[in-house]
Amino acid sequence: MRSGQEWRGATVGRIRDVAEDIRSFEIAVEGGVPTFDPGAHICIEVIVGDRPAVRSYSCIPGRPGRVTIAVKYHPNSRGGSRWMWSLVEGAHVRVTLPENRFELSWRASSYLLVAGGIGITPILGMAEALNEAGRLLRLVYGVRDRAQLAFADRLRDRLGDRAAFFTDDETGPIDLGAEIDALPGDGELYICGPIGMLNAVKALWTQRGRPISRLRYEVFGDSGEHPELPFTVDVLNSDVSVTVASDTSLLDALTDAGIDMIWDCRRGECGLCAVDIVELEGETDHRDVFFSDTEKRENARLCTCVSRLVGGRATIDTGLRIQ
Repeated sequence: MRSGQEWRGATVGRIRDVAEDIRSFEIAVEGGVPTFDPGAHICIEVIVGDRPAVRSYSCIPGRPGRVTIAVKYHPNSRGGSRWMWSLVEGAHVRVTLPENRFELSWRASSYLLVAGGIGITPILGMAEALNEAGRLLRLVYGVRDRAQLAFADRLRDRLGDRAAFFTDDETGPIDLGAEIDALPGDGELYICGPIGMLNAVKALWTQRGRPISRLRYEVFGDSGEHPELPFTVDVLNSDVSVTVASDTSLLDALTDAGIDMIWDCRRGECGLCAVDIVELEGETDHRDVFFSDTEKRENARLCTCVSRLVGGRATIDTGLRIQ
């Protein structure tokens, strides 16, 4: 389980649509919110089905003492976005104070910021902070079509021609290789977007011999190579067998079945919730950034908070006891 988070009551303030299927929520937290740096996120307790669950959302710069987040509506995801979109102004929620695992280093001569879809949310704060500090930066933001561009007017107003927008149906996707080639050798790249975009950037970065310490990234946990399908998992040395629904994570299914799991980030970053794959009938959809590409191809372990099977069945070893 996760420990050390400070949960507080909060009230939903202004709600507005910022793009097609993307809605922003201003949240007033009891006791106020301390100053937080770009890249920070909060956790929110949502209700999926009849039980509470936790979802994480990046913080967007807004009014002092409040937190603003943006949520993309995913009709076929695990249900957190549906619940968030059901909220109205004045609703009461429980949130954590902001914490940051995607921090700016402030050491580079220049910065390349890459965003895909809802991945603009942590990148927005970075762009504005770098701009206010007078640092060299370029932001490239890609979506499927123009209606899905969130905060585009705000970025154009503050960054001018240092922000470039790409749509699959008009301009085509971002030329990631060209963007990396234009970045000075001591520059840094920060990216948040779908797993396919991240994997492409990581491959191009490595091919060009760039130092991995100058590539920073974050993904959203519902970003996978395959759609969410139900699958079944048997727990080794127990009589526990769970069927994981398309709108449920493996981690939640295991804890609901009484398996005592260790977890922390719920974002596929820390690896604490990983289990061993003993037998596999089907294909894995690794959605984490904890394991290397080689480890993912070996299919020996799986981060249960975000990764899944593409249907099929597996036997896993949690290394833990049943409650």
